Amino acid sequence: MHRIEQPPEPERDAAEQPSPIQGISRNVFVLSLVSLCTDISSEMIYPLVPLFLTGVLGAPATVVGLIEGLAEATANGLKLVSGRMTDRRGRYRVWVFAGYGLSALAKPLLALATLWPLVLLARLLDRFGKGVRTTPRDALIAASSDPAQRGRAFGFHRSMDTIGAVIGPLAGVGLLAVTAQNFRLVFLLAALPAVIGVSLIGRVRDPARPVASVATGGRGPRPSRIGRPRAPTAPSSASGCSSRSATRRTPSSSSARTTWAWVP
Repeated sequence: MHRIEQPPEPERDAAEQPSPIQGISRNVFVLSLVSLCTDISSEMIYPLVPLFLTGVLGAPATVVGLIEGLAEATANGLKLVSGRMTDRRGRYRVWVFAGYGLSALAKPLLALATLWPLVLLARLLDRFGKGVRTTPRDALIAASSDPAQRGRAFGFHRSMDTIGAVIGPLAGVGLLAVTAQNFRLVFLLAALPAVIGVSLIGRVRDPARPVASVATGGRGPRPSRIGRPRAPTAPSSASGCSSRSATRRTPSSSSARTTWAWVP
């Protein structure tokens, strides 16, 4: 008997290595943990910033609205810019690391603020990081997931993000009560989960294939329909004759040949 050797299976992309969760790749699992830690950190601070501004720094209510408006506008405006830049330069993990790193640096800066412009600077830095990281992170999630499991991957990531948004405010209010309303200490403690999230990004891997090709299964862009030659149509009958058109059909291998004749 001759032994038939099976060809070796192709090596799986490092970005698509499995995780403890079935159907979720290691990249998606790690990025979800990063989002969980970062959301806990951010949501610990977000509800306390207006109280810190008005109660500790003595800023008027209009300043609170100005700071949050500028911060959110910065995050939303940078998403388009960061997406274009990461598509041109690649190395999505670097952009994700930079975005989460900037947000982590904003927490201790907020604790050191003695005037409301420093709070504005810290909030802008935090939202700047969010605008930088969001688009390349979502591109990594898409590229690190099997097309049949892509919806599940984004749902898992969103659920971890939401869990962090629930834990964060509860932890912030609880720490504020325990520390006798020491806002600055709470802001410093909020930096710890953010630092843990940034450290986890080292386990993320860039995909081997271009991120732009995941929508077509790695086959490259689909050809456009514009400019394709149209199929020839049968000529119409002359005036006064019956307008029966004969459309040529391609016979299959199992069908009989068809003979066409003109019927006046």
